[in-house]
Amino acid sequence: MEEIINKVANSALEVFDLEDYYPKGVRVQIDISQWLLEGFLLKEKDFREHLKNHDWTQYQDQYVAVHCSTDAIIPAWALILVAVQLAPFAKKVVNGTIEDLDGSLYEEILPAIDYSAYKNKPVIVKGCSRKPVPMRAYILATAYLQPYARSIMYGEACSAVPLYKEAKK
Repeated sequence: MEEIINKVANSALEVFDLEDYYPKGVRVQIDISQWLLEGFLLKEKDFREHLKNHDWTQYQDQYVAVHCSTDAIIPAWALILVAVQLAPFAKKVVNGTIEDLDGSLYEEILPAIDYSAYKNKPVIVKGCSRKPVPMRAYILATAYLQPYARSIMYGEACSAVPLYKEAKK
């Protein structure tokens, strides 16, 4: 019987796994429609009263996405006011969904990575993840890798999809 050789482990292929950079912490979403009249109409006095009575301490050290789940037309100041209330407690506040929040976190993290370790190497951006890595993080990571990598693939080593190959010099 022949010895099984792991060709992937012995190759020059570098794996870039976005999960390695996934920030730890609780992520929550606040739907401001709960503070609107019938979920659609913002009455400033009532809205401010709801915010005043809300327990903001529950968001201590959490990542918070603020959005409105209804088709209500929300003035910009309303979302900003919610963010002001969250500022002393939350690690980060964004307008949008949890996916928007995660995308924003990756937009802060990815520019700070030293990509020189991938210089002139074939790189695979790991595709399967147990954590909710947003698509925009994959796109951004690929953009940062492209000036360094000889080639970039997406997926797993056994079934990678080619995305980029450096032009011959």
